[in-house]
Amino acid sequence: MDIMNSIIASLHQIAETGGPVVVVLMAVAVLTLAVSIYKVWQFWRSAVGRHTALSQAVAAWDQGDRAAARAALGRSKSYLVPVVDLAMSSPQGGAERLQAEAEAQFAKLETGFRLLDSVAQLAPLLGLFGTVLGMIEAFQSLQAAGSQVDPSILAGGIWVALLTTAVGLVVAMPTAVILSWLEQRMEAERVIADKAILTVLHPTGAVPRKAGSGAFDGAVAAHG
Repeated sequence: MDIMNSIIASLHQIAETGGPVVVVLMAVAVLTLAVSIYKVWQFWRSAVGRHTALSQAVAAWDQGDRAAARAALGRSKSYLVPVVDLAMSSPQGGAERLQAEAEAQFAKLETGFRLLDSVAQLAPLLGLFGTVLGMIEAFQSLQAAGSQVDPSILAGGIWVALLTTAVGLVVAMPTAVILSWLEQRMEAERVIADKAILTVLHPTGAVPRKAGSGAFDGAVAAHG
């Protein structure tokens, strides 16, 4: 409890020192943290990167074992199950229709990406804006002092002004890292989805091999 009170007191002091720009940046940081936690939960709930059963279903379909493919697909928790199920139910539907269905699933997972991107780009600019305002105020104080110039007045105004830039960077850098990780995961998901769709639409009918092996599993292992 004492640690929490200490953190709150420190944040309150920073907000008072930095002014309204720092308060805005702190609010943005809270919003960004909430969105990031939600996205991680959404990815986990949608089984992003966890496609073992789905890969087994696609591999079995590729071998011509329709019953095993359906059984494996029923065990999968992946958000791609409806897309693969549609491909297996109506292979004549065409790759374009299935890819559109996959993109609809991707769009749900990518909700919030634009907000994170905006924060990563605008937080440093907002911090710089606060610094400029602080520098203007510091030089106004220096001018008002006239001939009785105290270097500490200028130095104090400068460090307070630079505080907003520091806070802006603190908000922007983790946001950029989180967004980069999320986008990398979605790129991997697109590769896996495209491979699954094309495999179901154009099965090789090769000599049966162990379910779960093959190029599709390699893609899942590489990105999972």
